[in-house]
Amino acid sequence: MYWKRLTKEQISERVFQALKKNVSYKRNKIMGVPGSFLDSRVFYHKVAEGDPLLSAMLENPNHIGCHTIDKKSESFFSGTHEIECEAIKLCAEKIMQGLPNQQDGYIAGGGTESNMEALWIYRNYFTQTYRCRASEIGVLFSEDSSISIIKGCDLLDIRPIVVNVNTSTRKIDKEHLRQQIISAKDRGILYFIVVLNMGTEIFGSVDDPDLVCAQLEEQNVPYKIHVDAGIGGFIYPFTQPNHKLSFKNPKITSINTDAYKILRAPFGTSLFMIRKGYMDFALTEEARYVAGKDHTIIGSRSGANAIAIWMLLKTLGSKGLNYKMQRIFIRTRQLCEALDAKHIEYFHEAGMNIVAIKNKHMTRQIESHYGLVPDDTENPKWWRVIVMDHVDNALIDAFIDH
Repeated sequence: MYWKRLTKEQISERVFQALKKNVSYKRNKIMGVPGSFLDSRVFYHKVAEGDPLLSAMLENPNHIGCHTIDKKSESFFSGTHEIECEAIKLCAEKIMQGLPNQQDGYIAGGGTESNMEALWIYRNYFTQTYRCRASEIGVLFSEDSSISIIKGCDLLDIRPIVVNVNTSTRKIDKEHLRQQIISAKDRGILYFIVVLNMGTEIFGSVDDPDLVCAQLEEQNVPYKIHVDAGIGGFIYPFTQPNHKLSFKNPKITSINTDAYKILRAPFGTSLFMIRKGYMDFALTEEARYVAGKDHTIIGSRSGANAIAIWMLLKTLGSKGLNYKMQRIFIRTRQLCEALDAKHIEYFHEAGMNIVAIKNKHMTRQIESHYGLVPDDTENPKWWRVIVMDHVDNALIDAFIDH
């Protein structure tokens, strides 16, 4: 999981070289692209001088398409496309343990879009490969999963199959999983898209792929697995390096992780990664005006977001990122130990930075003062604490004392 960190000077030089390789709305005669540099009457261009990310935002490169597949895509911005490809490659191979040059992907607008991209690809994979109807495809996921899965099922007209979890361990209930698969087959659902979690929204819980795969294979049904690592993708692989939700597991086909959370990139920066050969199931052939056509839900997107992720990964390096995540995990454990000392009931998944505290220990004053988030705004049973960079020991101590 090693990659070298770069100095600020090296990072700046690399980004500005990429921007020079792009066309410039200021320097070049560009008349066919529906975009321009950011309006200088509103945005202060002089402030960005020498700053690679701000300069990229003002230059406004468009990253439509999937550049890990077709290097010919939209040559206007090929310089910063290369940086996006480097970020995808680094995350897929170094953090998510994929083989060299065996994954595609792109920087999506968020975890919701990344999850929908996976559902879209697998729906088309099943309908095209097995000549089945969308109504014969089910999406299997736990009750703790992101609401984006329900949204995706609704938009794509595929069937959601929600599986209960154990209320103490937050693990998928094996017997309910088996019953749901059998019931789905009885209703005519013959193909399964599975969404497994590397950190759920409220609990930070992590799903067991062996449990789910064993039940699906016992029922002899075709399936594809997507891992939603929006919450845990940048911490869990460092704190639990032998986990089973990476590309090292041949049964995992795609993974997404959100850089705008614990990595501290701007909002709208999620990495969607998938094994080679699957992105073409999302190819929009009708996008003939786009060089290389398009494989993404979002279409046009900001190249500055890709640069932000790349800059963070290269500034920290693997050692720096590992140190950052270990420090956050240590503070999370300190929080848990303090809660144990006060006999406060909570849930914590080993390796994660989320602690869910039972509602009976809370007061409205504490909830509002510390900006805690409930599992249900109308009838809360749990309140979520997320240990991030700004949640230091002093803040944790004040919370415990309160």
